Amino acid sequence: MTDTKPAPKKVVLAYSGGLDTSIILKWLQSEYHCEIVTFTADLGQGEELEPARRKAVLLGIPEENIHIVDLREEFVRDFVFPMFRANAVYEGQYLLGTSIARPLISQHLVRIAHETGADAVAHGATGKGNDQVRFELGVAALDPDIRVIAPWREWDLTSRTRLLEFAEKNQIPIARDKRGEAPFSVDANLLHTSSEGKVLEDPAVEAPDYVSQRITAVEDAPDAPEFIEVTFEKGDAVAIDGAAMSPAAILTRLNELGGRHGIGLLDFVENRFVGMKSRGVYETPGGTILLEAHRGIEQITLDSGAGHLKDSIMPRYAELIYNGFWFSPEREALQALIDHTQEHVTGTVRLKLYKGMARTVARWSEHSIYSEQHVTFEEDAGAYDQKDAAGFIHLNALRLRLLAARKRRLGS
Repeated sequence: MTDTKPAPKKVVLAYSGGLDTSIILKWLQSEYHCEIVTFTADLGQGEELEPARRKAVLLGIPEENIHIVDLREEFVRDFVFPMFRANAVYEGQYLLGTSIARPLISQHLVRIAHETGADAVAHGATGKGNDQVRFELGVAALDPDIRVIAPWREWDLTSRTRLLEFAEKNQIPIARDKRGEAPFSVDANLLHTSSEGKVLEDPAVEAPDYVSQRITAVEDAPDAPEFIEVTFEKGDAVAIDGAAMSPAAILTRLNELGGRHGIGLLDFVENRFVGMKSRGVYETPGGTILLEAHRGIEQITLDSGAGHLKDSIMPRYAELIYNGFWFSPEREALQALIDHTQEHVTGTVRLKLYKGMARTVARWSEHSIYSEQHVTFEEDAGAYDQKDAAGFIHLNALRLRLLAARKRRLGS
């Protein structure tokens, strides 16, 4: 143990119930001799979470110290939807599925620490990745006095073999498929599934088909398209095909639809905040449909000035989320601007789902500022005088004519 600070008395551990966090739990007990509280977040990862409770009990955690919290609605309502109002995409492609979950987990780690009187929190993120940064920036923003323990930066369990030896020595159950080298690492929530490592580490080698967790291969997707309608109110999806649903229910349904049609698969090499490049395979079926639908309704309800301003700040907003600055004042300031633009982003979008594609085919809204009378190629009843365009062009061309005249005068 390299940490020279006094040992904490009570630690809240972000606990999945998997091998790594079970080893961390035991390691914290043996290294710090402190009381452990476990926190397991249900973010819609698609796994039964009661085994995590049973494993925590098996490792000596009393029932009153085990917290399993259903955060699906909060996750989509308070984190995913605000992010999608911005049409946030990192480095042009990644829909930030892992990044957006971390501030919510940090928020509840701090909440449970306050409620239980814990003086430290712990996470299982490695020292090479972004998640350590996201967790710890989140905790620092919410309570700068809480200590954060990151075992991967402290212990000497630096290989899978050593981890397994530690598990066997401490009678920690090991799933059969963990006795060898895991083919890749998976993180999942209601927004996406992320697969990284091992068979995916060489970006020159195509990812094996078995990596995909949620999405049907395009070749096996239905041969007939499916049409759906997504309704928005003030930038947030509220209904599918006219049926009102909660935020989590909407994303769950869109995941089902997108997965069936092979939508939302991304093989991506990204720039991590810690400095290295990383290759991951991301599956975001519902999020891909939601992004297309949101852009579709903005096309007829959002003013060009506001829309172009939004697009110009989106890369910075996405980068803040990716790097772990959800609770920063600059992200909150950008969010206020973004949310203001969504006041009239209300209406319905019709989409065609087919063979890996989600495409807007129609959109309508009582808040629309699209004017068919102004754009028609037929008679417009005087709505627009085409002669006005001459003056518009003349004034906008003035500086270009002056520049051209100087260039000709100087012979350059």
